[in-house]
Amino acid sequence: MRKLIVCAAAIVLACGQIAAAGAEKFFDPAALTTVGVYYYPEHWDPSQWERDLKQISDMGFEFVHYAEFAWAQLEPEEGVYDFEWLDRAVELADKHGLKVIMCTSTATPPVWLVRKHPDILLTREDGVIVDHGSRQHPSVSNEFYREYSMKMITRLAEHYGSDSRIMGWQLDNEPRPFVDYGPDAQKRFREWLQRRYGSIEALNKAWGTAFWSQVYSDFSQINIPMLSQQFMNTHQILDYGRFNTEETVSFLDEQTRVIRRHITGDQWVTTNLIPDYNNGHLRQIRELDFHSYTRYMVFGENYGVGRKGYRLGPVERIAKANDFFRTIDGVYGVMELQPGQVNWGRINPQPLPGAVRLWLWHVFAGGSSFTCTYRYRQPIYGTELYHYGIVGPDGVTPTPGGLEFKTFIEEIALLRRNADPGAAAPAEFESRRTAILYNHENEWEMQRNRQTTEWNTEEHIDKYYGALKSYGAPVDFIDEGDEFSAYNVVVAPAYEMVDRELIDRWTAYVEQGGNLVLSCRTGHKTRNGQLFEAPYGYPVWDLIGADIDFYDLPMPGDPGEVEFEGRRYPWTSWGEILTPRGATEVWATYQGDFYDGRPAVTHTRRGKGTVTFIGADSHGGQLEKAVLQQLYGRLGIELLDLPAGVNIEYRDGFGIAVNYGDRTHRLPVDGKEFIIGGAEIPVAGISVWKQ
Repeated sequence: MRKLIVCAAAIVLACGQIAAAGAEKFFDPAALTTVGVYYYPEHWDPSQWERDLKQISDMGFEFVHYAEFAWAQLEPEEGVYDFEWLDRAVELADKHGLKVIMCTSTATPPVWLVRKHPDILLTREDGVIVDHGSRQHPSVSNEFYREYSMKMITRLAEHYGSDSRIMGWQLDNEPRPFVDYGPDAQKRFREWLQRRYGSIEALNKAWGTAFWSQVYSDFSQINIPMLSQQFMNTHQILDYGRFNTEETVSFLDEQTRVIRRHITGDQWVTTNLIPDYNNGHLRQIRELDFHSYTRYMVFGENYGVGRKGYRLGPVERIAKANDFFRTIDGVYGVMELQPGQVNWGRINPQPLPGAVRLWLWHVFAGGSSFTCTYRYRQPIYGTELYHYGIVGPDGVTPTPGGLEFKTFIEEIALLRRNADPGAAAPAEFESRRTAILYNHENEWEMQRNRQTTEWNTEEHIDKYYGALKSYGAPVDFIDEGDEFSAYNVVVAPAYEMVDRELIDRWTAYVEQGGNLVLSCRTGHKTRNGQLFEAPYGYPVWDLIGADIDFYDLPMPGDPGEVEFEGRRYPWTSWGEILTPRGATEVWATYQGDFYDGRPAVTHTRRGKGTVTFIGADSHGGQLEKAVLQQLYGRLGIELLDLPAGVNIEYRDGFGIAVNYGDRTHRLPVDGKEFIIGGAEIPVAGISVWKQ
């Protein structure tokens, strides 16, 4: 089974690449990656443009990023377009050997449009209408705004769609669902519900409106839920999240279709997405050539390894984004990578020297086709004063992060001379490849119904993800549209909302030789967020080989304990007490409460495969990590034991290690030829070797 799964994992990657063949063609494998930078010619005196673009080129950047927020300059009055200034900026980029990413400017409509059509602005829950002077203030549910945006995008695409200097297109800016209570949003929500349910009777059943006299007799009676109102119908909120996601997705997909009518086959379309994984649009945008993400690492959050970890950020922050976005299309890019100190955090510390280079290498290690940074020049006016760029406010002096970008570009040039583009990773590495099955709707539902202040869905998932990466396992985030059989192990943490089809697929996967890991809260609810008319988790009882008798939520000051292999692990956020069936093994038990000695973790064989059920959410994830170690040991898969903050990845014939830890570590790599660094990897260090 193990050899088969290694091959299957390779097949899944190959299939992802085949599916994304339209995206792969845009990038030269021999280049490995390309590096670019945001430049805003409209922010600077035109006499400085050539100086700036020459310095961008001299530092080694290969492309620039234009027009993201420039609608007012592109269309200074209704129906009057001005591309002359942007044409000059494109010409200067080309003169200095730079390609261009062109952007739609839909995040910032011009004031004349806002004043003439104030209905395009977002309406908040309290009825306040936002105003011009920010960004992302228009509503994608406003039908006039949608229509007018496409007119502007059409003109932009007509003008640059056959221009060989334009390498690709970015839609909007960090697009994500925004709540809007305007009349068009209310209308479109009701229409969406009617399409979804067909009849008001079906909606009443799905929403459980018999509770608290909420019954509707017509779709026109339904409003967007008041999200701040206590005890609002939870099923209505779930559907509103689905609707709002679809509004964002359809707006972006429509932009892509408009652009594609005018561009050549050499230009690609993507957008820059914030990896807030519970935003459902991240995996649902259908028309893009590939997805790209934005990542900032140091902005005053007190996390990372050790006392100064806040200067590097946590290793999982880039690793998880790589593993999430890579599996959508097989190709991904990073559109904004932090170049240094920022201005918008609660506290804005300096990154550790070497941090920016570390982040660049980590993005590359995960398989990115390009990395871009926001921005070249630090702004001297506007909302983002003190946000570092590649050069400082004088426009010429490189910042520390700018110099680290330059160093990375030089190191990539070295790698290009030693690469084996597309080379497979070592078989031992691939043998550990694991999938995490993720559905954002589960996170929505559990965060609204946490039942305890101790529960955090994303942190629960990260306990499994962090453990896998510490074992040197390549991880793919997948969804229910992907093929489970490509993986030896599939982990589905806290998969609360299920249906019969999914359980049957899990069962078939296991019976055919797969190894499934499930955790607490799995199988509690229908897809509409209703409890099954059955005991807790009943739909998965046969699959896990155990009954779920009840769950417990201890007080934060009185943690429970789970004993596994002679060691005790504290927990408080959620624990399910199990009764095993038949030959199901008990791997761990609860200790110190009225259910002392009852099973907490079980393991059962089914057909050719296994199901491991972890009923408790432990403090820090050490229980989850230990259980995974035992499972992989049973499967004969050799694991690494990487120190906190260290990740190892493989691509293009290279092994790449990064160190976000607080001390120097020795890598478990022997007899290899190092291209950069060595077996001793310092804090904020990287090491690259030929595999």
